Amino acid sequence: MTTNADDEPRPRPRRRAPAGAAVLREDVTEAIRAAVFEELAAVGYARMSIEGIARRAGVGKTAVYRRWRSKLHLVLDIVSALAVQGLPAPDTGSLEGDLRLLYEVTSRALRHPVASQVIPDLQAEAARNPDIAEAMQKTLREGQDGVASKILAAAAERGELAAGLDTDLALDLISGPLYWRSVVIRGPKPPKGYLAALARATAEGLKAL
Repeated sequence: MTTNADDEPRPRPRRRAPAGAAVLREDVTEAIRAAVFEELAAVGYARMSIEGIARRAGVGKTAVYRRWRSKLHLVLDIVSALAVQGLPAPDTGSLEGDLRLLYEVTSRALRHPVASQVIPDLQAEAARNPDIAEAMQKTLREGQDGVASKILAAAAERGELAAGLDTDLALDLISGPLYWRSVVIRGPKPPKGYLAALARATAEGLKAL
């Protein structure tokens, strides 16, 4: 099997793949994602380009466009990963335990050297670009709330939370404090015991709703 210069393997004669079924090599996809991190850290979102990303990844622009239709969608894919999207919901057997595990994972993600640069940079861009603001809000909200919603549902099944809980308020209560500390005021690494105390206080607050 031969390959083109950019990315995709070319099928041998008489073994044509069905239309739309081209295989995207995972190693190339990961190289592009790594290049996005490097490019964002080096030049920021406003100056970042598909050309620069492709150059860092060692591929052609078409390899990038096969996966993402714009640099916004590419970056949002990265932000989704940083926002813990797809993380299995914690299952410690208690609301407080689940919250503590969620906070530990989220805190590490938000302290990632690239995340600490990328998220504030995108927030600044969002203030100038409504499309970025809407897409970023949707991506971050869905990523975090998807996990938090499962924590709430499990706690309700165990009888730890009252029926008819205000879900939106509960999700804000879960995500707000750590996001404020880590992203808005960009405080230092939480001291020992902080995340446990936050989980305990949040659990008590949710039970009071």
